[in-house]
Amino acid sequence: MTVGGRKTQSKWCYMPEIESINAHERLTGGRLLVRNSVLNLIGQGGPLVAAFFAIPLLVKGLGIDRFGVLTLAWMVIGYFSLFDFGIARALTKFVAEKLGAGQEETIPALVWTSLSLMLILGLAGAVVLGLLSPWLVRRALNIPLALQTETLHSFYVLALAIPVVIATAAIRGALEATQRFGFINAVRLGSGVFTFFAPLLTLLFSKSIFPMVVVLAAGRLLVLLLYLAFCLHTMPGLRRGFALQRIEVAPLLRFGGWITVSNIVSPVMVYVDRFLVAALVSVAAVAYYVTPYSVVIYLLLVPTAIAGVLFPAFATSFVQDPDRTQRLFARGVKYVFLAIFPIALLIVVLARQGLDLWLGAEFAEYGTRVLQLLTVGVLINSLAQIPFSLVQSAGRPDLTAKLHLIELPFYLVAVWWVTRNFGIEGTAVVWSARVTVDALILFRMARGVLPQGSFGFRHAELPAGVALLVLAFGMVPKGLIVSALFVALAMLVFAWAGWFLLLDSEERSWVRNVVRAGPSSETGHESSDK
Repeated sequence: MTVGGRKTQSKWCYMPEIESINAHERLTGGRLLVRNSVLNLIGQGGPLVAAFFAIPLLVKGLGIDRFGVLTLAWMVIGYFSLFDFGIARALTKFVAEKLGAGQEETIPALVWTSLSLMLILGLAGAVVLGLLSPWLVRRALNIPLALQTETLHSFYVLALAIPVVIATAAIRGALEATQRFGFINAVRLGSGVFTFFAPLLTLLFSKSIFPMVVVLAAGRLLVLLLYLAFCLHTMPGLRRGFALQRIEVAPLLRFGGWITVSNIVSPVMVYVDRFLVAALVSVAAVAYYVTPYSVVIYLLLVPTAIAGVLFPAFATSFVQDPDRTQRLFARGVKYVFLAIFPIALLIVVLARQGLDLWLGAEFAEYGTRVLQLLTVGVLINSLAQIPFSLVQSAGRPDLTAKLHLIELPFYLVAVWWVTRNFGIEGTAVVWSARVTVDALILFRMARGVLPQGSFGFRHAELPAGVALLVLAFGMVPKGLIVSALFVALAMLVFAWAGWFLLLDSEERSWVRNVVRAGPSSETGHESSDK
């Protein structure tokens, strides 16, 4: 804040490392966003490593039936925050927006109002799950009779944990608005590792699911307390008293409601294809389709990490400095492309050899083309994460929700007809075609919400077209030596084009400084933040 011509720190949110510049500048600086994107990637990807080592031991120690119950517990504990009616996402957007506008004094009431709403939703969810638990355990989920008692008790504990999970999402949403991704991802990483290794420790004294679920719920409570303590520390205004503001309720519910529509429709389009493959082709075909999908979908961790950081940055800068928003958008798309394309190229060109080495010749025969097609789709979908984030941060989640609602029936009909007539390769074509259409429309929407129709990622059509052409050539069957030569040549051309054509002079200068002095270097980067 500026008083009498000099800068003073905000009494609401103290950020000593970036306090010397305006809020929309200090919360959207290039170095900060790059660092936070990397932290996001570590926080989201780290637990996968823990899962890789822990799951085989848990399956062996618990047996298939008990492990199945544990996976249900993970689902509720880890992902019930998706059903918060989008209020956590709305809170991130509105807090970031108020920070950018210098309205810090209005934020405590917004945070307390959002937290109260989400606690109400969480308590309602707890009551519903508690009442449904006997029916779910004894009838719907076909739990073995010997496990029903401990499973029922576990579900009651899960019901009690729902308000904790949803409240955690609210507080994390407020911290994301202030770009506190260092602390967020430290907790996320620790919590993710705890989720998989705590049941292993519990196995030392019990094979029952109940104590494992109790430990997992206690871990989530600890996460909530950590977030809350840090939030109160970094946002002193919250400590001045509990405050509610009814005027904030309608915008939160309106924004969150549209987010919820997308959260409901998107998983349907993500998972319906595998059920149709099972129904229209065969169960074996599901393996040939889902396994390549499960591999390549992890590429989305990169754009998701970047988009998660850019969402509050867009909201902070959109009103006060739209030109900065435009630059952030252009660079977000560019960096996702530079990060994902080389990996996608390797997967496409070496798909057959990789599947053969990993799963055998039969899997390579049926899964190669599926893997290649899905990889192209994931590359396009990765780029679409940035305009998706921009459109929502600009206050138009209704546009993305309506797009998903319109897409759904067309996609269902197309994937049903194509799968029935052309098998799993046709399914992969339709999935990739859908995300391509989705991306084109989202970029068009982004063009519309940016000021005066400006579009930061200029001449995007040419590099995108060339990239798709290279991937198409990569799908042509060839021997290992020819494939290796093709990849080497394509990577050299990509490196040259990326350095001289995609990166501007400021970005090249920053890369040189980082290489010379290491990631801690700040020289030369501030210019690239502007």
